[in-house]
Amino acid sequence: MKRFLFIALIGFGPCVVAQQTAFERDSNTTATYNEVIAFYQSLDTKYQTCTLLTCGLTDSGKPLHLFVISKDEQFDPQKLHQQDKTIILINNGIHPGEPEGIDASMMLARDLLAQNSLPANAVLCIIPVYNIAGMLNRGTSRANQNGPESYGFRGNARNYDLNRDFLKTDSRNARSFQEIFHVWQPDVFMDTHTSNGADYQYVMTLIDTQVDKLHPAIQHTASAFTAELYKRMEISNFGMVPYVNFRGRTPESGLVSFFESPRYSTGYAALHHTFGYMPETHMWKPYAQRVWSTYTLLNHFITLADERATEIHAQRKRAREQSKIQQQFVLTWELDTAQYEHILFNGYESNEKPSDVSGFPRQYYDRKKPFTKEIPYYNRYKPGITVEKPYAYVIPQGWQDVADLLTLNGIQVNRLEKDTSLMLQLYYIEDYQTARTPYEGHYPHSNVKLRTDNQLIPCYQGDYLVITDQPGNRYIIEALEPQATDSYFNWNFFDSILSQKEHFSAYIFEDEAFRMLNEDAELRRQFNAAKAADEQLRNDGRAQLEWIYKRSPYYEKTHLRYPVGRLLER
Repeated sequence: MKRFLFIALIGFGPCVVAQQTAFERDSNTTATYNEVIAFYQSLDTKYQTCTLLTCGLTDSGKPLHLFVISKDEQFDPQKLHQQDKTIILINNGIHPGEPEGIDASMMLARDLLAQNSLPANAVLCIIPVYNIAGMLNRGTSRANQNGPESYGFRGNARNYDLNRDFLKTDSRNARSFQEIFHVWQPDVFMDTHTSNGADYQYVMTLIDTQVDKLHPAIQHTASAFTAELYKRMEISNFGMVPYVNFRGRTPESGLVSFFESPRYSTGYAALHHTFGYMPETHMWKPYAQRVWSTYTLLNHFITLADERATEIHAQRKRAREQSKIQQQFVLTWELDTAQYEHILFNGYESNEKPSDVSGFPRQYYDRKKPFTKEIPYYNRYKPGITVEKPYAYVIPQGWQDVADLLTLNGIQVNRLEKDTSLMLQLYYIEDYQTARTPYEGHYPHSNVKLRTDNQLIPCYQGDYLVITDQPGNRYIIEALEPQATDSYFNWNFFDSILSQKEHFSAYIFEDEAFRMLNEDAELRRQFNAAKAADEQLRNDGRAQLEWIYKRSPYYEKTHLRYPVGRLLER
């Protein structure tokens, strides 16, 4: 399709030829990193209504950039929030091999500025390229993708997938992003991507923030916004479908709403009451179609955010205020298979045939056999584990990295002014599972089981006190509660508590164990009952000594004790 047709579609006039992008010169080409930054620099020089900011460093050693468009030429985020401007944040190139958003954002920013079609009630912030090292690592690495000719790589300078790093924050990219996020406090967010997986007729699919995990104050606003995006994309001849994450082997089995936990960009945004979107263009559609569908979606996203700015800003403010006094928080979610809706899905028939490589059956999609079918869409989740918030969390100052991350995320962290003793509710880690292979630099834990115990704990001047009367309560709780999906515990922040520091020599402790059993009838009764119930214990002398040792005064009370305490009352 010719460019002027797309321009007519969204209401812009012809662009200035001198400012053409690499994609416009060749529709199977994406811009290089240097071309992207030079392009935004030229816009900054030409127009008073935009600025290119240099933010914190990334793992590549290069800084993260933020391009801001403000009709009123106001670029102070604090003043913009005082004026009740809605802040839009668009993130591009988190996976530089999925560069549609990079090229689309360049053209859209230029067209908005050239036509002076700037949002009146909102300010637009664009991260031109998030994974800079990945974009510099240019070549071909996506076997399932149809163009562009050359593009960046998924891993960053430390080979992290940055869309798994938003809560654990291993990369400098994530730290710089979080600084941007909390300085600008976006109301709506979009992170541009390309899909992988099944074949179907759509150019564009969409992940929207799973509505059940948004604060009730903003759920309706987010749902209505999403519905309108679908409607406008349909009118623009880019009809969408939810991200094709199917329940069975093919899309006809039903689509499941992708649950983006806080490791992902939109899941992270939701912790701060920002609802977000992750567009996923179809990897095997021509690159030009993918770029223009992204361009069209971004334009509708910006226009809609501008039109509904007052409502979005007010409801998000309400959500933040109510979160301060919210008492219960959900830590885990489960797909509700009893609730679903029916949607029309435009797909291709799928079948099997012998593989030309292996001879075994292989799946294929037949593009000569398109279909439109009504299929179930499972888009509701129900709470799993919930927790009552404490008055505050107490973090020993030895865990400074935890306090630093909380501070980075806009959380107020206080310090104890003097030594004191506090009655804290403490967790003991009773059981957990650990990944057997590394995942994003970690061996994450899951399925954590806890035991609670109230203890009078000595706390010291300088220890951290995090009072839970903050708009960021959801971040606090999902980071510090071990059972939360992407908690700091599950990302191995506290693994040193999982190993004992003191042990016993059996030839010496044998006598002490014998003395303990002789002098404590209740201990002896429990010991005999444990052996009777556990054949492995009954047949293992060392294990029996270990059982007694863990009930002796020598066994360290801090083994398996989660170091972050819950202060239940002021």
